[in-house]
Order: sequence, then C-alpha cells, then structure tokens
Amino acid sequence: MTAVPLSVLDLVPVSSGSTPAEALHRSIDLAQHAERAGYARYWLAEHHLNPGVAGSAPNTVIGAVAAATSTIRVGSAATLVGNVRGLQIAETFGTLAALYGPRIDLGLGRSGAPAPGAPKSPPPGPVADEVVDGLLVPAPFTFRVAPGSRFALQGELLGRVPGDVERFEGDLALIRELFAGTWSPDGSVVEAPPATGAPVELWIHGSTGGASARAAGSLGLPYGANYHTSPGTVLASVRAYRDAFRPGVLDAPHVIVSADVVVAPTADEAEELALGYGQWVHSIRSGAGAIAYPTPDEARSAPLSVEASAAVADRLATRFVGDAGHVADRLETLRRVTGADELLVTTITHEHAARVRSYELLATEWARRSASAVPATV
Repeated sequence: MTAVPLSVLDLVPVSSGSTPAEALHRSIDLAQHAERAGYARYWLAEHHLNPGVAGSAPNTVIGAVAAATSTIRVGSAATLVGNVRGLQIAETFGTLAALYGPRIDLGLGRSGAPAPGAPKSPPPGPVADEVVDGLLVPAPFTFRVAPGSRFALQGELLGRVPGDVERFEGDLALIRELFAGTWSPDGSVVEAPPATGAPVELWIHGSTGGASARAAGSLGLPYGANYHTSPGTVLASVRAYRDAFRPGVLDAPHVIVSADVVVAPTADEAEELALGYGQWVHSIRSGAGAIAYPTPDEARSAPLSVEASAAVADRLATRFVGDAGHVADRLETLRRVTGADELLVTTITHEHAARVRSYELLATEWARRSASAVPATV
C-alpha cells in the first residue's frame, strides 16, 4: 500500500430528533477528534434548503472549526462559484487566513445551468456498471432539476440564471489575481485586503471530465474528484484533469478523491449503522430536500420502493461499509485505480458517537498500514 493522507468531508448532517444547532456543534467536536486522529484536512460542503443538512454556510463553519483546532487544514469542498461573487470569495478566505494562518483551503466548484442552446456534453462515463481493477464504476446517474424542486428554488433565491455557469473561468481568474495582488482592470493594480497575499491553498472540484477538470489541469492546480456523489464519472474526471495538466501552481498533477464510508468494530454493526443512507440520498436526489438522517429502526420502518431503490443504487453500491480492515482495503482499491494522492472520507450515521468512532477506527487502521508501507529512515 502507498501511504496517502486521509481527510474529512463534513456535510453537517442533522439527525432525526436533533436540530441544526446540535449538528453544527457536533461538527466542531468531530473536527477536534479528526485533528487528534491525524486527518490532514477538514473540509465543509455547501448545501441549501435541506432540513437534514446544516451546512448551508460553510465559510462561517470553517471559521468556527479553525478556531477550535490548531494544526488540521480547514476549508471548503466546495464553495460554489455563481452563488457568490469572486470578490466576496477572495475577501472571505483572505479573512480566514488572516485569522487562522496558512492552513485554509479554498475549494471552488462550478455550478449552474448552461445557456439555452448550449451544446450538450457527451456521456461522461460507462453506459453500464463495470468493475475496473476491483473498483465498481456504475453507470452515471442522470440528474434532472424539476420545476419546484429544492434545487430549482435555491437557484431562484440565489439569483442563478441560465448561462451563469459560464462565469466560472472569469471568477476563477479574478480570485487568483486578487490573492496574488495583481488584479489590474484599468492598468493599475487594485488590491482587496485581506485577500492580497493571503496564504490560501486553492483547489478546483469536479464530478465529470468537463470544464472544471480541464481548468484545474490547465492551471496546474490540485483537483478534487467525487467518487462519493458521482461514482460513475470519477475515472473520466481524473483522466480529463491529468490530460489537461500543465505545470503551474504545481509541477505535477495532484488529486484528492472522495468516498462514503462507515466503519465499526464488526461488519454487522457497520451495516446496522449504515441503514438510512438510501432514504437520505433519495430525499436529495428526488429534489424534496435532505431529510433528517433516520435511525436504523426508522429506516427499517420506511423501506424504499423498487423505483426509489433503483434511483440510489449507485450510491449504495459504492459506499464502503464494514470493519476497519475491510474499508481500508476498499479505499486502497479506490486509491490504486484513480491514482489518488489523497483520499477524502465522508461518514454519516445517526448517532454522533458512532460517527466519531468510525473516523477514529479508520484513522488507526490507515496509520498502521501507512507505517508499514514507509521504510524507516536512519
């Protein structure tokens, strides 16, 4: 096994019977446990209008997590360009770096609808499920935004319009120039403190082999590929990034790949803890908005229909659930097949203590394997 860092992706899930406030405080607690366990990064995602997800303001939570920790890198995965202007993004993350030092990561995501009549991209992955060197790569899920869905409503409330996804490259260039202190709209440099010179590590995140992957590669930036939300397109995504890569910020490509996992002392206990995930994912994909994460008993009492089960089959089949050894084996397969330089782990269980324990068990097993993989130095 090749030793690669593990990091945490936190969606700030709200458990049934709990509140968003409790979920936010539990995220801070989890970050402290993750730092002690040796995780390299703690990243927050951005989601809106979801009762079962309290991560609607990740930039605020980043500050709270950074204040409660001291060594772990803290950042976003991803800050969605289009939901907020490039100047605000640069100033916000410059402020975070000024307050908490050079351990702030800014992950940028491209989102929004294309302009009417824009050419459609070719299919981004296999047309049927396939196994690549031990890794399941399912047929990509076809996502549609239905009128009146939470996705459509959040777009309206955030002022999104068809075609504004094309702002990504321009906002990306602006953010980089503001950080570098070189933005010059009329021939003279305009600074935006505290963004100017801020020691923020910039990433681009993507789910397909499209514009995000190509932009990250062409600029020589590190790239985040999603196996946990879009397992069917992860190989195309990583391939497009590496094909487009030119030395820039980095001399060589650098990829972090995400995965959903649940770890427990035994496989049976892990499977029990993992119940409810299908219902939770379906509530998001259906456009109804994430439900509060159910207990195992609540999940058993409300099984998914055949149609609903089919709609989340790719996510269930690619979630790594079991004891620490089994999950570490699956993560190593993911690392090997994608060539990942880092792995980003997200775990959701109803009970906070079980979630903390899952991360701790995995970190212990990963550290044991990593130690045996790295020759001792004299």
